[in-house]
Amino acid sequence: MRARCGSTNSELLVRETGSGAAVLVTDEQTAGRGRRGRRWYASPGSALMFSLRWEFAGPVARLRGLSLAAGVGIANALRALGASGVALKWPNDLLAGSAKLGGVLIETRASVGRVAAVIGVGINCRAQPGLDARLGRGVAALEELITPLPSRNLIAAQLVAELARTLRAFDAGGLASFRGAWEAMHAQQGERMRVRTAGGRIVAGVAEGIAADGALLLRNRRGLHAIASGTVMRAGTA
Repeated sequence: MRARCGSTNSELLVRETGSGAAVLVTDEQTAGRGRRGRRWYASPGSALMFSLRWEFAGPVARLRGLSLAAGVGIANALRALGASGVALKWPNDLLAGSAKLGGVLIETRASVGRVAAVIGVGINCRAQPGLDARLGRGVAALEELITPLPSRNLIAAQLVAELARTLRAFDAGGLASFRGAWEAMHAQQGERMRVRTAGGRIVAGVAEGIAADGALLLRNRRGLHAIASGTVMRAGTA
């Protein structure tokens, strides 16, 4: 446990390959970040922020879909704690209703024959007044879902234990072990979505789940589209 650090992911990424699993939990991140370099906003003590470092044999390519599997593990742990309505948003967000509850950021470092994955997790525990207006989207907190709210240490212990089980299962069976569970938790499964791809193209269609490699599947009149990387667009965005 660290009272304050720049980024839990960054601190664990610099460890030497072969050093084994490690966990770092902090009360405050001064350089916390989310997907695509976005800043992670959390006032001290309001969120649970931790990273888990895990090593896998083989190339980075075998970790395709790891963030989706991690999301399933975290959602399962939160549901077991009493947050029954937690859902998933492709590719790495946790939702309560339509509001963002948390997210996952996975970064990797490869060496000969091995790859270290650092799974960063941020969960809003206490409501932060004005944050939704600042970010321009709904923000949820665990205290709104679980009464009474357990200590952050207990929540962290439950999440890390479930995430470790998830990573062992992923190592053995890949994303296939989690595909059905992810689709069952997908907040927009069967609904119409709009996604801006990494190349800037906008694809609209009905969500039909995920492919074997974790790509989002959208069906429209032109057929089935597999989107490997992109951003789900909110209503009203262009």
